[in-house]
Amino acid sequence: MGKIIAVTNQKGGVGKTTTAVNTAAGVAKLGKKVLLIDTDPQGNATSGVGVDKRSVNYSSYHVMIDNVKAKDAIVKTKFEGLDLLPSSMDLAAAEIELVDLEKREAKLKNALAPIKAEYDYIFIDCPPSLGLITTNAFCAADTLLVPIQPEYYALEGLSQLMGTVRKVKRRYNQYLDIEGVLLTMYDGRLNLTQQVVEEVKKFFPRKVFAAVIPRSVRLSEAPSFGLPIMYFDKSCKGTSSYMALCQEIIDHNS
Repeated sequence: MGKIIAVTNQKGGVGKTTTAVNTAAGVAKLGKKVLLIDTDPQGNATSGVGVDKRSVNYSSYHVMIDNVKAKDAIVKTKFEGLDLLPSSMDLAAAEIELVDLEKREAKLKNALAPIKAEYDYIFIDCPPSLGLITTNAFCAADTLLVPIQPEYYALEGLSQLMGTVRKVKRRYNQYLDIEGVLLTMYDGRLNLTQQVVEEVKKFFPRKVFAAVIPRSVRLSEAPSFGLPIMYFDKSCKGTSSYMALCQEIIDHNS
């Protein structure tokens, strides 16, 4: 039975989509069968694995709003072991359309139920907000992977996120847990970085990944080529960092 991990942080610019794409591709490269689900209207995870969102017939929007079967919307990527449930521009309207639907918070969970067992891991790239699409991802997920940039405002965002998690646990998904907190754009030379890391470790004891993701030009270049970092530049620091994270996730779940 596949484990569903939602990659989430309502604060933009923390490496959320970069993490979703590279973790999904890296775990697949380590021999697991993986599905990446793009629920962000911007569709950056879709283009990040080389799929043109204008060319897809169905997207996560059609799965949540029009009851299209997930298996009919999934596309194969060119990377070993990695499938994609793409995003489309229609998702921007989904927040409004979901409001009127019955059991609106469980649309994604119910759609994934028939295919969950076909994958070892399912990663969901959430939008950078805490609306109904993110609530759907949280209801469907077993755990949350939270990328944060070690900066002053990071902890403020974390407490907001945990408030939402508590609400979702209380109302919809009592088993939702934190997979781990991932430090991104990490620069160990800065005093502020060390201070924030200490605070995050206090906030999430034993939940901070050992792997950290450095600031890297190669990581920011890879998406424009539609390639996860390990296929773009296998010798860069970004690749070794994300592969270490992927191994950590697999070890923790085995």
